[in-house]
Amino acid sequence: MLSGAFLMPAFSVVTFGCQMNAHDSSRMEEVLLGAGYDKAEGPESADVVVLNTCSVREKAEQKLRSEVGRLGLLKRKRPELLIGVAGCVAQQEGERLLKSLPQIDLIIGPDNIKELPSLLHDLESGGLPRVRTVFDVDEPSFLMAEPSRASSATSAYVTVMKGCNERCSYCIVPYTRGPERYRPAREILEEIRRFVDAGVREITLLGQTVNSYRDPEGRLPVAPHYGESRLKWPRGSVPREDETEFPALLYAIAEAAPELWRLRYTSPHPRHLTPSLIHAHEQIGMLAKHVHMPVQSGSNAMLKRMIRRYTREEYLERTRALTEAVPGLTLSTDMIVGFPGETDEDFEESISLVQEAGFVALFGFKYSQRPYTPALKLKDDVSEEEKSRRLTRLFEVVDAQKAAHLAGLVGREVAVLVDGTGKTGEASGRTEQNEIVHIEAPVGELPVSGSLVSVKIERAYKNSLRGSWLRTLAASPLPRDKIQSAIVTPRGESEKRSDAGRRSLPVV
Repeated sequence: MLSGAFLMPAFSVVTFGCQMNAHDSSRMEEVLLGAGYDKAEGPESADVVVLNTCSVREKAEQKLRSEVGRLGLLKRKRPELLIGVAGCVAQQEGERLLKSLPQIDLIIGPDNIKELPSLLHDLESGGLPRVRTVFDVDEPSFLMAEPSRASSATSAYVTVMKGCNERCSYCIVPYTRGPERYRPAREILEEIRRFVDAGVREITLLGQTVNSYRDPEGRLPVAPHYGESRLKWPRGSVPREDETEFPALLYAIAEAAPELWRLRYTSPHPRHLTPSLIHAHEQIGMLAKHVHMPVQSGSNAMLKRMIRRYTREEYLERTRALTEAVPGLTLSTDMIVGFPGETDEDFEESISLVQEAGFVALFGFKYSQRPYTPALKLKDDVSEEEKSRRLTRLFEVVDAQKAAHLAGLVGREVAVLVDGTGKTGEASGRTEQNEIVHIEAPVGELPVSGSLVSVKIERAYKNSLRGSWLRTLAASPLPRDKIQSAIVTPRGESEKRSDAGRRSLPVV
């Protein structure tokens, strides 16, 4: 409800789902703020509520329906409340969602975010409920983030591509996000430059298949070892179509924003983990020593049914080449249990792959049927009880590996990028291997958010570490001439230094 004639409506964006959804929510907030809307403290005090949804798992849709029902009660008291649904469920269901949930006023797809203010204005002026879910295939556009020096954010996400061409048999993403479209490298570099100038120290590159990237303007120079077939897979050398310009983009970022301390990306596809990308990990110092590489199953029979386009052997050979090239690099992954036709033997192959790859973290899911996916033609023949049992076993195995990994860090000195405070008021942050660290420091000397500090690990918990602050490695973006050596330096050189100083950052 509007508070007065001179006050703009207040909005609230509620996010369900992945990092891409969170990134899209930030863009929604920016376009609404830019249009003069105010940000409410929460849905209860908002005039406009936008639910940004995920449809990868069935539970996300159930959560949406529950939230719409709750907001519907608010709307009975305040009929002028506008309820919008954005994201993948909006794209997936469209008009059907309006018919099944009449409380909703607006359905908007991921590619239509910039139209949000005008669509809301039409509704505020008495317009009828709208559905706007049109892919920008012919003229792809990417909303530029608007970072501010007033922001205290240490990390930021930057989209480099959207959509997916892989057509995995279980996945609805190609339907809800469309085909692959790539953002011009110049736009990516400009946005990263803005973030770094605003004080951001860590960037995560986003995309449904982020390492499939190709510059649509063709401006990137060829990356070292492009097209090289040093490694031999069981089916022969690296297929030419697996090669991309993603490594070239990484080199360009390192050159354009040398003040950046850490660079990450998610989610890649294993077939694009080529020698040129492995070489980039060897050479680019700002690339974090952690990679999330989804595998989905350890069984070749299941991988074929999932249309993953690689074998168990290929996945292990590529990830092994990466971890050998960058000592200390850790891996995490995604896995599905109970896919149609998965036998006990297939599942045990997934367990053995988890052990052989040495994952220190894992996102595990029970298979659920999704509309418009090829797997709908397969019989969902694994019971819910068996899916639950397998998922529990999968987590037990990876939790044991994580515990061993964290325990092995006790007594070591690590570099931690401070990104906030913990529940007890202490500083906390992450290592470049992505471990959460709670930092003990003398009263009045607590490391500030955004600083890079050296910490000695004292204790390991189930999902995090605790350590004592030793010294500050860098408190603010360093001058270009002092940090350049940390950007494109062979890993072999930096590994000779202590772990805390591995980035070649001077102690300040």
